[in-house]
Amino acid sequence: MTEPRVVIADDQELVRAGFAMILAADGIEVVGEAADGEQAVALTRATRPDVVLMDVRMPVLDGLAATRRILAARPASDDSPRIIILTTFDLDQYVYTALTAGASGFLLKDVRPDQLVHAVRVVRDGDALLAPLITRRLVERFTRPEPHGSQLHRDLAGLTPREREVLILVARGLSNAELAEQLVLSPATVKTHITRILTKLDLRDRVQAVVAAYETGLVSPGSASPGG
Repeated sequence: MTEPRVVIADDQELVRAGFAMILAADGIEVVGEAADGEQAVALTRATRPDVVLMDVRMPVLDGLAATRRILAARPASDDSPRIIILTTFDLDQYVYTALTAGASGFLLKDVRPDQLVHAVRVVRDGDALLAPLITRRLVERFTRPEPHGSQLHRDLAGLTPREREVLILVARGLSNAELAEQLVLSPATVKTHITRILTKLDLRDRVQAVVAAYETGLVSPGSASPGG
């Protein structure tokens, strides 16, 4: 498989340059850099990257609005880019909004070089992005039911009992290996269950499955740790 093509959107030139250098050193092509959200939207449409690294706070158009525009123009059934939101601990309140906007995950800006490279490749392949520990901590803290429902609300009636069980554990942050161990299943069977869940609920990826599990009430923030 070819290496991912990436757009970096951040209003800080040093951040863009640093990320670009890290990715290029590992053979990942950076096809463009944007200093604001409008540039990010235009550049993404022009270059059609596999992954966009998107800062939240940018001038002209913020990263969340840019994410919505990019994904609205390219439906989930199409080869739409995967978007990774870049955040810092003081911006954690944006995490849940970013995921409901259609982002495939998020990274902290102080991510290690090897983690950045791994995240870009994993997200391009449609797999889970974040370490389960980070997923559990942030989803538990910032997931809140929206008062008027959400675009990701799904009817779970079509899921089998086993699929509901898998979705609960995915929402609690378990990796595929942890799911296989806990449910005494093979990794291939776990992947099959997750694929069926995404298909039945018409979801883009595993991250949206986590959001849907919380929004439908299948999992509550207080139960977001394994065994909780």
